[in-house]
Amino acid sequence: MNSKMLKRAALTVALGACLGALAPSVMAQSATGAIAGRASSGDQITIVNKATGLTRTVTVGADGSYRLSQLPVGDYSLQVKRDGETDKEPLAVSVSLGGTTAVNLGGGDGGAVTLDSVQVTGSKIVNRVDVYSTESSFNIKREELSRMPVDQSVAAVALLAPGVVASGATFGGLTFGGSSVAENVAYINGLNVTDPYRRQGFSTVPFNFYEEFQVKTGGYSAEFGRSTGGVINAITRSGGNEFKGGVEVTMEPSAWASSKKDHFHRDGTIDERDRTSRDTSPLTKTNVWASGPLVKDKLFFFAMYENRDSDSKDVDENEAWKTKSNNDFWGGKLDWRITDNHMLELLAFSDKSDFVTNSYEDYVWDTNQFGETTGVSSGSSGGDNWSLTYTGHLTDNFVAKAMYGVNKRSSVADSPLDGDCSIITLAASYTTKYGPKSNQGCHPTNSSISSREDKREAARLDFEWTLGDHLLRFGVDQEDMDSDSSVVYPGDGRSYQALVLKPGDSVNGTVLPAGVTDIVDARRYVTGSPVTTKAQAFYLEDNWNVTPNLLLNLGVRFDQFHNKLASGATFAKTKFNDMISPRLGFSWDVKGDGTTKVFGNAGRYYTPLTNKIADYFGGGTIDEHTYYALDGWTEMTHPLTGKPYLVPKLGQQIGPVNTDGNAPAPSDVRTAVAKDLKQVYQDEFILGFQQAINQEWSYGVNATYRKMTRAVEDARINHVEGCDWYSGDWPIINPGEKNTLWCPDTNSWVTFDSSKDGYKAGGSGLVMGYKKPKRTYKAVEFQLDRAWNDKWSFNASYIWSKSEGNIEGPVNSDTGYADTNLVQYYDHPAVNERYGVLFNDFRHQFKLRGTYKLNEQWSFGSTLSARSGGPITAFGVVWPDDSRNAGGPGEFSGGGSGWLCESSPTNNCSDWKTRQLTYSERGAFGRMPWVVDLGASVMWTLPVEGIDLKARLSVYNLLNRQTTVNVHSRYESAPGSKMAYFGEGTVWQAPRYTNLVVTWNF
Repeated sequence: MNSKMLKRAALTVALGACLGALAPSVMAQSATGAIAGRASSGDQITIVNKATGLTRTVTVGADGSYRLSQLPVGDYSLQVKRDGETDKEPLAVSVSLGGTTAVNLGGGDGGAVTLDSVQVTGSKIVNRVDVYSTESSFNIKREELSRMPVDQSVAAVALLAPGVVASGATFGGLTFGGSSVAENVAYINGLNVTDPYRRQGFSTVPFNFYEEFQVKTGGYSAEFGRSTGGVINAITRSGGNEFKGGVEVTMEPSAWASSKKDHFHRDGTIDERDRTSRDTSPLTKTNVWASGPLVKDKLFFFAMYENRDSDSKDVDENEAWKTKSNNDFWGGKLDWRITDNHMLELLAFSDKSDFVTNSYEDYVWDTNQFGETTGVSSGSSGGDNWSLTYTGHLTDNFVAKAMYGVNKRSSVADSPLDGDCSIITLAASYTTKYGPKSNQGCHPTNSSISSREDKREAARLDFEWTLGDHLLRFGVDQEDMDSDSSVVYPGDGRSYQALVLKPGDSVNGTVLPAGVTDIVDARRYVTGSPVTTKAQAFYLEDNWNVTPNLLLNLGVRFDQFHNKLASGATFAKTKFNDMISPRLGFSWDVKGDGTTKVFGNAGRYYTPLTNKIADYFGGGTIDEHTYYALDGWTEMTHPLTGKPYLVPKLGQQIGPVNTDGNAPAPSDVRTAVAKDLKQVYQDEFILGFQQAINQEWSYGVNATYRKMTRAVEDARINHVEGCDWYSGDWPIINPGEKNTLWCPDTNSWVTFDSSKDGYKAGGSGLVMGYKKPKRTYKAVEFQLDRAWNDKWSFNASYIWSKSEGNIEGPVNSDTGYADTNLVQYYDHPAVNERYGVLFNDFRHQFKLRGTYKLNEQWSFGSTLSARSGGPITAFGVVWPDDSRNAGGPGEFSGGGSGWLCESSPTNNCSDWKTRQLTYSERGAFGRMPWVVDLGASVMWTLPVEGIDLKARLSVYNLLNRQTTVNVHSRYESAPGSKMAYFGEGTVWQAPRYTNLVVTWNF
């Protein structure tokens, strides 16, 4: 009877075959999955992990429900023991990342009534639609990706998800659903690996190190926070009871890539990026891996080593640079199954990388000759990372999970000669008297050493408690994020400049000794500081099965954080009641047979401040000058070339050390940051519908609305009623809201409404405030899916969306300003007065992907994405009734106004009193062209049984479309003086390139 029961279950759940790519999923930050469903009270459900032998048994409760949670992702067999009889034909069930595979096993009569969240592929049941969740996400495994032309990066995987777009900003990044690139987070095995400094990147590991990816585009559960954009959640591979190994080689030679185009302005001059047609970036990667049991059924390992070799060239008309980067990655994972109910996982990896760049300032374009190296620079990034995770199934209904981990990142720009060579320069007064020298000093760049070390210590506790129809989830987490940045001089830490004064002149308050006119300024300059942010949160959530077909998700999250400066003083601080995030959702299996589903959710999401903003305000500076008489020059031998070079010979010290430039890290920031600063949040609403057409085809549609109405930014404050001290400062405030700052004049706090006060116009003296920030995103998404059946698969999506407001987010892609929360929106009221379409407004987005298996030897894959171009917005430099500029001509600095001035004999644009300005809407100058990207791949498999050898050739941007994705947005350099290159391209789509991946697994 039980064998028939399971067979009937498999046939019934097949109706939900294609909805997996459309479905919401649960456990946003989790690195595990679950199996749940309904059966007869007293039934015993037993699952066994096929790779590790992990066995878990649960007894169905009196209400007929069961749940097996916090399961390692993988393939399982499921058996039922009912009325003393054990099924002899177990079902194969697949558990996916962050999801719940539902298997309903009917009542005592052997009937099977199943939910829509499983699919039968052969004899395996895999998760397709998760009726236990109200979230939206996209899941894909490494094996699925191998059948398509998807580049070996997490970003490339994320771009498969609807609504995710590669930003055209000069600083790159991904935008999720209209958000900026600085609002996303990324996790590896539950460890947050997002850059804590600017929140614009994340740590990476080799593609072959991953097992499965989950891309969340909205509707996160209360477990998750600190993001108003998207989430990339990934898990790494693990070992099992079978010893395995493999080698993978990736080749991407420059000969297989099309050249970038050289771009010229409409007047024939070369683009600011100079020549690009001879730039190359060949890449070769080789990794080896092994996995297996250290103790069978108990202790397993997975280990990988990868060598990454890249030799790139950047060739301009008169200069060139060659960069060599040969880096090693190592990583591994240990899984200790202490018992079937207690597990311990250790993840460790290092993504450290470094590079050396040789400069050629005498490059000859016509003959393609490089000449001798004129300088060497170097840099490094990445760091060591690890996490330890414990999972304990304390009872059948109660699970505890604890994780502690460390994520490290670095960013260093230096030179191999930093330890040997100081900066030595000649002032104009010296070269005027003696003429220039060509061989002073040995430092190749005469630039400082800049470095930043970021470290995140993350700890969290999560619990799940199943009580009948209620799944209660609650937990706490804490992240300590430290950033230590510095800029120092190379060599002995001082720079030396030779200069000439007049006899009897004074320096640093001391008269020059008799006969001394040639001196040396030895400057010691150190800036930077350690800053830290402690972010804490706790959450409560109830997943309540009101009926077998209706799930309600009721959750709330509480966040707080504390930013500290180098001095230890508080920069900004919130409490738990300042950041409350309610989350509500539902999932309704309309017919009860898994063929039709309606779901929805509503929630609030907060983001804390980055370390960048505290570093900007809280860093200390040592700036000391010591003056010496110049007693001539000493000839030294260059440590690399062997050629002679000169260093100044220091004579007697003149006067004391000048310490006027020293500025300790501030301990009082009451005038720099508003009291009780409120944090940025976004409200989101999603409603969706899904329908299974048959066992293979399905479709879905959903609508999304997001609204953000708060910003944290530095604002120009030159007027505050009741406090004349604010005459031109840039405190961090909530623009458009009431703010409280310290007034040194009155030695008290002063509160002002920044929507009405804060800015006093030049000339006219008008007092005004700043518009309240606003960003809305509206979207309707359609999907059509055909599930993989070992022969072919297909997925298509279309999104209509509109992103509008007066602020993109914490960065400004229009003008290329990447300092999170420190951009130009509130440099002047003119910058934020315009509401309209925003930089990330891509009205139409199409995505298609498919795979086809011709036979056991050949298979093919293709991806196609097409999106409409973003808006072209003009930024002027003035606005009405103000003699002060509202922006500057530089692409990466200043704000910008929507008011433009056309000079004429009757319109003097230089006179603020009489000039006539024309208002320009956002996007008034049209749209950039459509961006189309077609990829194709072919995979060959060795047709020999027992040998797993594959080769995949993939071509990206097959049509070699190098479309413009960003333009010069500065319209004027001065009132009435139009910029010559407005509307011309600044960023283009990458050209066609090809790679070959050869994989041998054994």
